[in-house]
Amino acid sequence: MNEFFTAILQNVVLMSALTAWLIAQILKVIINFITQSEMDIERLFGAGGMPSSHTALVVALASSVAFHDGAESTFFALAFVLASIVMYDAAGVRNAAGKQAKVINKLVRQMRAEHTVDIRLKELLGHSPLEVLAGALLGFAIAYLFKNL
Repeated sequence: MNEFFTAILQNVVLMSALTAWLIAQILKVIINFITQSEMDIERLFGAGGMPSSHTALVVALASSVAFHDGAESTFFALAFVLASIVMYDAAGVRNAAGKQAKVINKLVRQMRAEHTVDIRLKELLGHSPLEVLAGALLGFAIAYLFKNL
């Protein structure tokens, strides 16, 4: 069992991806504190925000696979396609869902005066293109650092 955990910790591709995700999550808390002047630990676990941790994770994964196995490998092709889907979803579908949640929440607030409606949808779901780009740059940078370890 010890050898299993040692092997996981020595897997540069996996450690690169997980490190990029963790750094992005920590940066979300810091950036939120700077921009909102309040400490929100929920940002450490929640979706949305700057930078995109999902993007950092998958770009670090794809970049590490390219560095480790080569950009011509089947593994890189799989990681690249996965990263593309995640980034499209983060900036597209989940971002649109967050905008819809804002509108629904506003309507519900307006209706409360007349009805007993008690619902609040999570608004911070997706990412702006800038947040996705920042996550991608972070993921690539972390993969590059791990490549040179």
